[in-house]
Order: sequence, then structure tokens, then C-alpha cells
Amino acid sequence: MTDPTPALLPAPPYYAVVFTSVRTAGDNGYGETAERLLELAAEQPGFLGVDSARGADGLGITVSYWKNEESIAAWRDHAEHAPVRAHGHEHWYASFSLHVAKVERAYGFARPADA
Repeated sequence: MTDPTPALLPAPPYYAVVFTSVRTAGDNGYGETAERLLELAAEQPGFLGVDSARGADGLGITVSYWKNEESIAAWRDHAEHAPVRAHGHEHWYASFSLHVAKVERAYGFARPADA
């Protein structure tokens, strides 16, 4: 992700899928596959946006936002996404956790460009 601004999202409620991970050494095709999956996720009904960051210590957090739980389940079971998850368990992640949360409130701030 090259755009450093937070995802623009509709008013709540919506859902957030929080994926926190520590990667294994080397890219091993991860970067290219991650880009492909983001493109594919963005095409799915109910996808609202994504925010992602990885620290110098290797800890990464990706939050994808979805309209409802059915959209999340459909993405989880998507024919191209499912085998990539299995590959990730075996090759890309030393550890990870996933949390699904309903967003009921949200707000933000953006400094004006001329400030």
C-alpha cells in the first residue's frame, strides 16, 4: 500500500477484520500475492476498504472493512483466497491472529493541506 491516508469508509455500522501477523524471512512471493488479493478483495460485494502497516520489527496489521458478516464469509471462502491462506500458514507467517469486530462508532481528523 503506497497511499498513507486511512481508508474512506461509510458511516457505521460495518465490520472490521483485523489481521495481525509476524512474517517469516524472505518475500517468497508474498508481495505479489498480497497485491493480487487486495485487487480481488476490492472486487468483492461488501468490501469497503483496507488499512495496512508493517513495523520495522516485522509486526504487521491489516484491517479490512466489510459491509456485513456475509461479505466476510464470502471472502474467506473465495476460490482464490482459500488456497492462498493455506500457503501463508505454511510459508509466510511465523504467527498471526485474526479478529472480526463490528464497528459501531467512527470518527477521524485530517489536517488541511494549507496548514
